[in-house]
Amino acid sequence: MVIYKGQLYEGTGGDADNPVSSKNSHLLKVNLQTGKAEKSIALDDHYFGEGITILNDTVYQLTWTERKVLVYTLPDLKKVKEFSFNTDGWGITNNGKELIVTDGSGNLYFYNPTTFQLLHTQSVTHNGELAYNLNELEYIDGFVYANVWQQPFILKIDPNNGLIVGKIDVSDIWQRINNRNPDEVPNGIAYDAETKKVYITGKKWPELYEVQLGR
Repeated sequence: MVIYKGQLYEGTGGDADNPVSSKNSHLLKVNLQTGKAEKSIALDDHYFGEGITILNDTVYQLTWTERKVLVYTLPDLKKVKEFSFNTDGWGITNNGKELIVTDGSGNLYFYNPTTFQLLHTQSVTHNGELAYNLNELEYIDGFVYANVWQQPFILKIDPNNGLIVGKIDVSDIWQRINNRNPDEVPNGIAYDAETKKVYITGKKWPELYEVQLGR
């Protein structure tokens, strides 16, 4: 999930070749006020879509175990290329120059947006302990914010050294969702650079929440 020039875009997961999900993944352009999709691009049946980010009017969408990143142009959402990479794809964001990716480990991977060449890897730690299950990402005011898969936390990470400098607890919101949709985890952070608003959501959550993060 990402907000770019006031417009909400969302990547969804699903694998039509898998009898458990039996549905395609999509790239969506969504009306932020109504929550309804204004445009929907279906991924190939064998691709399971994961995180998305937008840099210089270009959308980058990860796939999970297929280890491909799909590239689209704006505003038409026309797919123009694919890149291969060497890890699973979980979350992705950018710092204005580089793409930053997670694979469910405790690492952040920095890629060249033009070639998707790996530039460097940064381990994420707290008190000397390696983080784990880093998932959906967002870059806000020089810091990387990361969902921790299956936990009610968003980590605030200094990308220069990998240190966790803050932890946001979203237990209350998750519990609200669990009352209606049990086991659907937090899995989405979006920052509107124009309005300075932050939004969070989760896997199959029916609601999008505007939140204020401590600085």
